[in-house]
Amino acid sequence: MALEVLPSGITLSTTVHTYRGAADGPTLYVQAAQHGREINGTEALRRFHDRLPLESLAGTVIAVPVANPLTFDRVSYTTPEAIDSVNPNMNRVWPGDGEGTLHQRMAARLWEYVKRADAVVDLHTGSPNMLPHVLYRETDTRARALASAFGTELLLAEGADENASEEWHRRGFAGKLRVVAAEEGIPSITPELAHNKQIVESAVEIGVEGLLDVCRHLEMLPGSPPERTQTLARNHLGQGIATESGLFRPKPTLEVGDVVSEGTSLGTVYNPQQYDPLQEAVADRAGVLYALTQEATVTAGDQLASVAVVLEE
Repeated sequence: MALEVLPSGITLSTTVHTYRGAADGPTLYVQAAQHGREINGTEALRRFHDRLPLESLAGTVIAVPVANPLTFDRVSYTTPEAIDSVNPNMNRVWPGDGEGTLHQRMAARLWEYVKRADAVVDLHTGSPNMLPHVLYRETDTRARALASAFGTELLLAEGADENASEEWHRRGFAGKLRVVAAEEGIPSITPELAHNKQIVESAVEIGVEGLLDVCRHLEMLPGSPPERTQTLARNHLGQGIATESGLFRPKPTLEVGDVVSEGTSLGTVYNPQQYDPLQEAVADRAGVLYALTQEATVTAGDQLASVAVVLEE
């Protein structure tokens, strides 16, 4: 499918796979690699292609393995300023605009598929140091059921609009595909499979099994998703921020998935030349530690960790 024409006259395009079952049923839209360095979703769709039993499928699956070829080729999160200086992040401009900037035009073309769907799965992979989880709109019961079916141990409910944090609005999250699809009444989830820039078998398999179980939940495939023990928590943005620049040594005994208390030590930022500690980073609330950076060189303002407040276990 043609997405847009670049200044050189080259047509920017991507592939849309359509799987039609032998029987009628819902339409599921799945995409990966809005952010080009998040490639485990793309690999999950390749394996899903091989394992989806068309003879048992009821309905239609529409899959876009590389939603943003520009960022994919650059192994990046955003496009260069010269390509789209106004909207460098594609996942902030949905449903797009056919007469807008490059990313808005790309989103508008893919939205033609999205708006016909009965459910949406937008595959992402977050950071290498993140517990796999699924995000969904907090008040959307159908999206929660979809998230539960996908099957990660951690489910993160996220507020939207008036129920969202100031940072949610500041970062333009109202333009995310999942949020806009929910506004249109389409249950939507964002699995964060963890890891980027490299194919990680465990993350990919979570993605493949999750998609098959979503199809079972939607009665597009026979059977039901297995019963799982899952923790439901509320997504919390901007958690564990570096107040100083330097080298960060995370607490060696901590692992993602740990339940922490308010005040739990997360690690130390220290001066690499004079050796003195500059910041003792601590959790500002109790919850599930679902991300803890292992990248040592940090700048003031960088996110060191993320903690989600537990709602149900």
